[in-house]
Amino acid sequence: MINNKLSGKNVLITAGAQGIGEAITKHFIDSGSNVAIHYFSSADTANTLVDYATKKGLKAVAISGDLTKEGDANNVVNKTVEALGSLDILINNAGSLVARNLLEDLKTDFWHKVMDINMTSMMLVTRAAGPHLAKNESSSIVNLASLAGRKGGHPGSLAYATSKGAILTFTRALATEFGPQGTRVNAVAPGLILGTSFHNTHTTKESAAATIAGIPIERAGNADDVARAVLYLASEYDGFITGATLDINGGVYNM
Repeated sequence: MINNKLSGKNVLITAGAQGIGEAITKHFIDSGSNVAIHYFSSADTANTLVDYATKKGLKAVAISGDLTKEGDANNVVNKTVEALGSLDILINNAGSLVARNLLEDLKTDFWHKVMDINMTSMMLVTRAAGPHLAKNESSSIVNLASLAGRKGGHPGSLAYATSKGAILTFTRALATEFGPQGTRVNAVAPGLILGTSFHNTHTTKESAAATIAGIPIERAGNADDVARAVLYLASEYDGFITGATLDINGGVYNM
């Protein structure tokens, strides 16, 4: 998909070298965007994506960091602006279910860990990026939420689903706060997206089959399905969409 509105734009994608994040990064590169690819453990893929971008004549940089740490989050944003010159778009993609725990088994430290990975990291990166985004006449943030944030998730995903529900509210609140500075803030809420390490780790084949049986269009999603939606929301510079969450789930959940 070629999106001309994204040509020459400077984009930071957190966790941009694995799963859905990798697909998002590739789509931005193919649309002519300069990319800063944050990664935590996927150094090889991040560097491969940098090569892919530079061969197309684009600026690209891979930046490692633990986004649950304030210093790392600030560093990722600062290095992005150093490498690219400015920041037009922030994609808050980093997050993880970590493990399944029912409430009775849920340790307090585990609760804080999941909240920090999914929600606190997003706040830290966005807070650091906000002033840079404000320097543009128009800029854009897209946050990765989840169908779990709407429906509550499968058993054992209480902490994850709660954090993803918080992202829906964070998106609406930030859209109000950042509207006057010209920054639109939206979210996507993917349903069952197969072929990612997330579901390879946390979803059994039986569970996936049961979920697919309830999806009206009778298939699971893939990372490209999510990436196309993210790029659409990111690119609507002169658009009227902000504070919205786009559901990407094959029709399994209708609001």
